[in-house]
Amino acid sequence: MGKIDKKIDSETIILGLDPGTSVMGYGLISVSRQQLKLLQYGVIHLSKYSGHELKLKKIFERVISLIDDYNPDEVALEAPFYGKNVQSMLKLGRAQGVAMAAALSRQIPITEYAPKKVKQSVTSNGNASKEQVAAMLMTLLNFKSSPKLLDATDALGVAVCHHFQKGARKNTAKSWKAFISDNPDRVN
Repeated sequence: MGKIDKKIDSETIILGLDPGTSVMGYGLISVSRQQLKLLQYGVIHLSKYSGHELKLKKIFERVISLIDDYNPDEVALEAPFYGKNVQSMLKLGRAQGVAMAAALSRQIPITEYAPKKVKQSVTSNGNASKEQVAAMLMTLLNFKSSPKLLDATDALGVAVCHHFQKGARKNTAKSWKAFISDNPDRVN
């Protein structure tokens, strides 16, 4: 897919990231009039770099490159979850922090989502498999080939989750405003 030359006024571009220390997934979607469009997705291979600090540097450089190429309005990241290995969790947290720093260095707002929240938002099942998330995204974003590495579709899932959550927050605010307007006697 190519670089986007200019954005339509009502278009929002969301960069979703699935931080990792061996493979980091990324996915970009655009939203215009509530229509989702796939822009790009893929992975950043990090296992070829010997030291953890080199991996972090590569994450920063690649995220900056994606930001510069696609000019996203928002960045959404999957939050690290606690596993059995504390060292792995710390390394994953550093990878996420570097990705966050890259977005913040370009003044792009960031939002984190728990893995269960992403799965719930995309598939309506917080315990869905990576394959189920990928299949639903293929339907939602109208693409045919599933990537070999599911980190890419995980990142797309984070971007789609962010879009859905933004809509839910707006609808909740509108619902409360409508409720207050319709029921002034029930509000002190």
